Amino acid sequence: MSFVNYLSNSIIPIVITIIIIYALKEKIKIFDTFLEGAKEGMEIVVTLLPTLIGLFVAIGTLRSSGFIDCLVNSASPITNILGVPKEIMPLAFLRPISGSASIAIGTDIMKQYGVDSNIGIIAATIMGSTETTFYTIAIYTSVVKIKKTRGILFAALIGDLIGMLVSVAICRILS
Repeated sequence: MSFVNYLSNSIIPIVITIIIIYALKEKIKIFDTFLEGAKEGMEIVVTLLPTLIGLFVAIGTLRSSGFIDCLVNSASPITNILGVPKEIMPLAFLRPISGSASIAIGTDIMKQYGVDSNIGIIAATIMGSTETTFYTIAIYTSVVKIKKTRGILFAALIGDLIGMLVSVAICRILS
């Protein structure tokens, strides 16, 4: 285990050293290249800011309005048939929308049920096997200026649904 700790602590300095050696060998102006990349990064941040603000406002509205609870109660007949615990449904609904909201809900699940409980393990598996779909699509398509995202959204949401169902199934099999 100490080797893994040593390796994980030293990998970033090693990579940076390799990049610097390569740049010196190829006679690339390292600092100028870094500044150009930082400038492009700031331009992307400015471009993405309105999208991020809109997403955060929408998520806050959903959580505080009680809409998520209504959605969980409406979906409970189907989720009961599939064997999906009701306790993880808020996570399942918010995970495609927001990473920060799903982390908050996942943390609440861990505090309430414990990290080693079946519910906690399912929640952690869902967090690792799904993506913040709306956020990711909004960010990437706005940067590249793609307007028609219907097909992308449908495929990504199907992937999230499958990831969630498989997470529940695998956790039930292994527990």
